[in-house]
Amino acid sequence: MSSASDTDSPPFDDLHRVLEQGAVRRAARMLNALQTAEIAHLLESLPHKERELAWNLVDAEHDGEVLTYLNDDVREQLIGQMDKSELIAALGGLDTDDLADLFPDLPQTLTREVLRSLDQQRRERLQTALGYPEDSAGGLMNTDTVTVRPEVTLDVVMRYLRRLKDGLPDITDNLIVVNRQGYYLGVLYLTDLLTHDPEETVAEAMTLAIKPIRATWSAREVATRFEQHDLVSAPVVNDQGHLLGRITVDDVMDVIREEADHQFLGQAGLSEGEDMFAPVLLSARRRALWLGVNLLTAFLAAWVIGRFEDTIAQVVALAVLMPVVASMGGIAGTQTLTLAIRGLAVGQLSRKNARWLLWKEMAVAAINSVVWALVVALVAMLWFGDPRIALVIGAAITINLLAAALAGALLPLALERFGIDPALAGGVILTTVTDVVGFLAFLGLATLFLL
Repeated sequence: MSSASDTDSPPFDDLHRVLEQGAVRRAARMLNALQTAEIAHLLESLPHKERELAWNLVDAEHDGEVLTYLNDDVREQLIGQMDKSELIAALGGLDTDDLADLFPDLPQTLTREVLRSLDQQRRERLQTALGYPEDSAGGLMNTDTVTVRPEVTLDVVMRYLRRLKDGLPDITDNLIVVNRQGYYLGVLYLTDLLTHDPEETVAEAMTLAIKPIRATWSAREVATRFEQHDLVSAPVVNDQGHLLGRITVDDVMDVIREEADHQFLGQAGLSEGEDMFAPVLLSARRRALWLGVNLLTAFLAAWVIGRFEDTIAQVVALAVLMPVVASMGGIAGTQTLTLAIRGLAVGQLSRKNARWLLWKEMAVAAINSVVWALVVALVAMLWFGDPRIALVIGAAITINLLAAALAGALLPLALERFGIDPALAGGVILTTVTDVVGFLAFLGLATLFLL
């Protein structure tokens, strides 16, 4: 999904000003001169009322494609203001994979009518795509493919493609070779089709090196395959090797962006599909859950501090230095946690190699804890003139950094095993661990050695 650039599309401020002025025709021209992805980007950038006005100005022929580029919240809002006939017309021209992506967001009363509006072939293809989870290869694939048999000549293939004309799917870099039963055999690259002797057969010119993707693969596995093999498109098969469809690089780019948005926004407890201009009450309700969870963890840390109330009252310097211990542990833990979550996201971290990551992060934490414990102890010594306080805070930082590394490395794997999203829950739990361990170590050591 690309966004409008400053040089080839009107900036948001210009469109906003035109809408405020009520220059409807000019705004319509500005909108419909953009690519569909750019229209979607601008719609997401507008507050609700202006978004509804702008959406009504978009040409009906672009509606379906624009909907495919919108985030979940904005798409739901705009679908809600379209009537049945308008929505069915918008969806009619979409590719099967795009239609499958939109289908779960449609009102249940409308899904049957959409299915009835499709011809039998498209209906069967859509039902095949809907039979797989949205975040799987089967959910990503487009069933619109061009296949050829291995025994035909390249000249026959060329004449076949000429008859297709505009029927060739977008981003076609190869033709998929199948046998009479529809089982995948290999691919015939268009460059080979054009450069080989027309009298050669497909079997002589085809490539066997492109391994198919199983429909049950996760979207993350698909993205990894495309990255590692520099693919533009890839065939998708079922467990028996029967060709189902293909995945193209534009679908994989969407997966990568959604994964990046999820990791970035998830750390703040936000959904990647959330509308930036969603209604206040809706946004407040969604964020309240993680605020509540964070409040419980904060009370837990406060309870730990409260257990050492007498110690703090007698040694006031402890209250000044407590945030240093918690902050150092939080930063160190976040570094390890982020690394581990990314490793899971790109398929580099699993239970098989988790032990190596754990030992490596513990070693890094040990080195850093010694270095920074000495620095903080020196500062505390110069500040308060008490070597015992310096030793206590140095030891507490060492303990907390080691605990933070341990938690940061193990939490993502543990959360994933229990079916909890590490990007959403990892940060909250890690903060609890580093706060509780940090305060407990610092105040506990102070109670033992300073009183």
